[in-house]
Amino acid sequence: QVQLVESGGGLVQAGGSLRLSCAPSVSVFSINAMGWYRQAPGKERELVATIRSGGSTNYADSVRGRFTISMDNAKNTVYLQMNSLKPEDTAVYYCIHKKYYWNSSPDYWGQGTQVTVSS
Repeated sequence: QVQLVESGGGLVQAGGSLRLSCAPSVSVFSINAMGWYRQAPGKERELVATIRSGGSTNYADSVRGRFTISMDNAKNTVYLQMNSLKPEDTAVYYCIHKKYYWNSSPDYWGQGTQVTVSS
């Protein structure tokens, strides 16, 4: 079982920035992937971004160019830097872990952290 501890959510005005952090309870290897999903009220969960320990990243079109996912291997922590935030970015953000990066769905989920962007 992998535990994912998230932090960094909050309330910010449109155009502002936030950084989310996620620390897994296990080391992340090249075969794994980590990332973030989000779920807005009344909507399905959607992929935001993923990253592998070698640095390979993947982003949803809606956040590409505004969000940056990164991994600090020394601290075993994944970050999501969110810039130019929009009200439509308001959602609960979930850190995820995949045992195998090619899996279509995550194997483990964090508890979620609320991000609210006011207009």
